[in-house]
Amino acid sequence: MEMFDALLLARLQFAFTVAVHIIFPAISIGLASFLAVLEWRWLANGNRVYQDMFFFWSKIFAINFGLGVVSGVVMAYEFGTNWSGFSRFAGNITGPLLTYEVLTAFFLEAGFLGIMLFGWRRVSPRAHFFATLMVAVGTLISTFWILSSNSFMHTPQGYAIRDGRLVPVDWWLVIFNPSFPYRLAHMTIAAFIVAALIVVACGAWHLLRGRRDDPVKRSFSMGLWILLALVPLQILVGDAHGLNTREHQPAKIAAIEGLWETEKGGTSLNLFGIPDMQAEETKYALKVPHLGSLILTHSWEGEIRGLKEFPREDRPNSLIVFWSFRVMAGLGMLMLLMAVLGVVLRRGGRLYESKAFQRFTFCMGPSGLIALIAGWVTTEVGRQPWTVYGLLRTADSVSPISSQQVGVSFLILVVVYFLVFGVGVYYMLKLMAQGPQPHVEHLDDSVRPSLSNRDQFQSFN
Repeated sequence: MEMFDALLLARLQFAFTVAVHIIFPAISIGLASFLAVLEWRWLANGNRVYQDMFFFWSKIFAINFGLGVVSGVVMAYEFGTNWSGFSRFAGNITGPLLTYEVLTAFFLEAGFLGIMLFGWRRVSPRAHFFATLMVAVGTLISTFWILSSNSFMHTPQGYAIRDGRLVPVDWWLVIFNPSFPYRLAHMTIAAFIVAALIVVACGAWHLLRGRRDDPVKRSFSMGLWILLALVPLQILVGDAHGLNTREHQPAKIAAIEGLWETEKGGTSLNLFGIPDMQAEETKYALKVPHLGSLILTHSWEGEIRGLKEFPREDRPNSLIVFWSFRVMAGLGMLMLLMAVLGVVLRRGGRLYESKAFQRFTFCMGPSGLIALIAGWVTTEVGRQPWTVYGLLRTADSVSPISSQQVGVSFLILVVVYFLVFGVGVYYMLKLMAQGPQPHVEHLDDSVRPSLSNRDQFQSFN
């Protein structure tokens, strides 16, 4: 019984640390690319609005990047303290993949971040822009390796089991495992959407307070354009990801849909319901006939395996993933609505005047992060009871520690996290409340860089 309690506490502790950590890398990934676009536009046409926006959002990025680094270190220690069984079994594969992330991504980001933040008037505009690009590329490379390692845990391939441990036999197959391309695309787009929603919400806050200067309006407008382009794309990628999950993790799909019986001739979709794991039914289910088949098989009579076809001990918790998925999908639909309304108001010339729309966009600011965490819960809880799908159970991954040991460390982490990261988030929100300041003298007024004017670049040298 004590081991079960330790397992539960270890899972909750890791879930807590991951949920806190994932917020910061997601913002960093999106903001890094946004900063690269802003600097490119500024250098291309010399418009000081983009300069003002760059300096403002670079401050947010810097604080967020630091919080992401600190929050990520803790999880590395947890692999050794709480999950030694997993480290022993899969460390020959996950260890190198995470090392590649540090060597190719973290060093790249950290090396060029200082130039991006403090290199003005010390390097040429081309060199500074290159540094900004490298920071953005570094965040994407980091995403590549982290998602490769995590995807291997969902769809392992390219391995052999020797002496009770995983060993790689084909690194290409290990890295590019079946779910990796879909999960990489889904996560990267999600990060861009997270950042765009924050930019839009910040702009909406200042529009509601009466500001109509160019940096505020441009932030609001650019964020909405990004959402209009990426939210529909994310829906398509999510659909492809669902088809891949149905092929490789059918129990997860059945749990997400609250589907217990395999329905012949077409599967219904449960729009609403309360899955009961003990009774093996979804209570109060609101069904739409054949819609499950259309979405998950792209056919009218497609068949989806029900949870009863899987042993009880191999079933994910349907109640959790059923609702976490619907939170993610529901917020996605609201994001799409927001992007479309933005186009309608833009065409009517009321984008910056509609108070109702601005309140809506402001309230939607945290929705990207909520949807991201809900999606992560769906993915990770849906993999249970496996740590490495089909190979290593979560119960066999935990370290031989007591519930008291895990409980004490969990409590300490919660207190420290709320103090440290609470202060960091508060400071970021305080900066956002101030907003980008128009035409602040960040650099000498004589410096007006332009990618089309070589003489102006030479003034930096």
